[in-house]
Amino acid sequence: MSDADADADADAAQHGASSPSGASGASRQQYAAERQQALLRAVRVEGRLDAAETAERLGVSAETIRRDLVLLERQGLLRRQHGGAVPAESLSLEPPTAERTGYQREKRRIAQAALEHVPAEGSVLLDAGSTTACLAEMFPGDRELTVFTNTLPLALTLVGKPRLDVHTLGGRVRARTLAEVDHWAMRTLSEIRVDVAFLGTNAISVERGLSTPDTSEAAIKRLMYRTARRRVLLADHHKVGRERLYQYAELSDIDLLITDTGLSDKDAAQLTDAGIREILRA
Repeated sequence: MSDADADADADAAQHGASSPSGASGASRQQYAAERQQALLRAVRVEGRLDAAETAERLGVSAETIRRDLVLLERQGLLRRQHGGAVPAESLSLEPPTAERTGYQREKRRIAQAALEHVPAEGSVLLDAGSTTACLAEMFPGDRELTVFTNTLPLALTLVGKPRLDVHTLGGRVRARTLAEVDHWAMRTLSEIRVDVAFLGTNAISVERGLSTPDTSEAAIKRLMYRTARRRVLLADHHKVGRERLYQYAELSDIDLLITDTGLSDKDAAQLTDAGIREILRA
């Protein structure tokens, strides 16, 4: 008997189900296939699947879900990680900036909360990203601040506020994200020290910290963490539990994570235990 058949039998027993003694395994296989398709749909829609929650929702054992995930990973349809799974393409997936329009309400709440952490004077760094773009739109124009950013769109938003002294890092502009990368940007970051950096990310996980699909952006983000006295990460809860190809920071490098109320207590506790000093859910 295959693993899928054994799992289906165990689940049927768990729910008191029975089948005629002469029945083949076809119905069990069909149920297992339907369950696995449900897992694939969930991981693709949500971007992440929690094995324990899914087992409870489907009314099956955690071991059944684990075996389903092993099978789907072998077929290249998803990638397992601690406690669940993520889409197979998620390590290198990087939508263009223009397509990053999801979760706008959450991002604007995060940006609004971030305003409380903009210093009264001194220097600030704004990373590339859709949530930092929201912060740039709301950025106060009533104080003398030197602001650095690695994207031209953010710089153009900020330069309209007359009391700000706005600088871009320079360097090659990536068409996909409009972020400045490579040698010139790295040189600028090596020469400055800012009071607060407002940072974005593609993915956050307990196992791999912060990660991004592009090696050039990973190098820039790594330097951003080194150049800031205080590091504030702006990220909606959908990025938690995900991983991308290149790691650039540990969770212990984050002074404050500002996210939205969708972040569960369980995830918040795991992130704190892994090193994030403070989490604010806006």
